[in-house]
Amino acid sequence: MFTGIIESVGYVKAMQPVCGDIRLIIESNDLGFSDVKLGDSIASNGVCLTVVEFGSNYYAVDVSRETIARTALNELKTGHVVNLEKAMLPTTRFGGHIVAGHVDGVGVVSKLQQDARSIYIEIEIPQELAHYTATKGSITVDGISLTTNLVRDNIVCLNIIPHTAKVTNIGKHWLVGSKVNIEVDIVARYLERLLNKAPVESMNAPSPNSQITEAFLAENGFMK
Repeated sequence: MFTGIIESVGYVKAMQPVCGDIRLIIESNDLGFSDVKLGDSIASNGVCLTVVEFGSNYYAVDVSRETIARTALNELKTGHVVNLEKAMLPTTRFGGHIVAGHVDGVGVVSKLQQDARSIYIEIEIPQELAHYTATKGSITVDGISLTTNLVRDNIVCLNIIPHTAKVTNIGKHWLVGSKVNIEVDIVARYLERLLNKAPVESMNAPSPNSQITEAFLAENGFMK
């Protein structure tokens, strides 16, 4: 589990083909590896990956063909900047939102322009993910917990403050046309499951006088 607050950036040192998939080696002088163990999880551009090797300033992960196909990791090149976050601890300050590191799809930066000191960005996300987003809700983009300014159909509008642009890959690699990893708010996914997917027999029957309906949730901003 992660928070979407980037701890450090790293650099792609190597992408090694191994029997049809990839071993990705990422170098970072700022992340700190004194508390890292084999099998630990590190979110790399928002993708939860398992450490299979590490040293004083690098770690290696194996990336399956499934992950390659469903994320933007296949866009990485040697030298690219990658957002990094180690799995949260029970004592970690929860500064972002609940992030699983399970990428839901790939978005495309469709607009990017300066807006006073911040950067205004529009990202086109897969249509099937649009109903999980909401204006002033949370979304994870390349592992970064961000607040949506506005959602128009499947376009997510964001404002990136100078600090965030500086300490992540946004100010280094994001351009119009860039592909980014998208993880929607996990709460929205579970809410949909509870409302539409769960078998009736697995749920306590609602009170006949209950006013909590799908229409009520939609009217109060819980559904989009």
